[in-house]
Amino acid sequence: MSTVSLTLIGKPGCHLCDDAREVVRSVIADLPADAPTVTVEERDILQEPDLHEKYVEDIPVVLVDGRMHTYWRVDPVRLRTALLEAR
Repeated sequence: MSTVSLTLIGKPGCHLCDDAREVVRSVIADLPADAPTVTVEERDILQEPDLHEKYVEDIPVVLVDGRMHTYWRVDPVRLRTALLEAR
């Protein structure tokens, strides 16, 4: 079975980041049994100056396998499709 990495870039106290986290959790929980394994990493722009400089106006940011998937709002249908297609 394949593995897909998902990175959520945000910061504490960001309501859009909290919303994105919930969408990510929900989508992963609802993936079919034969879906790739999804590893999730959260990164904080307040702790990483390079991420702060790059994404401060765009958080939350979701990367799938290191590539930009979306920012601000996470569409669950689009994320599910991306994770399933990343096989």
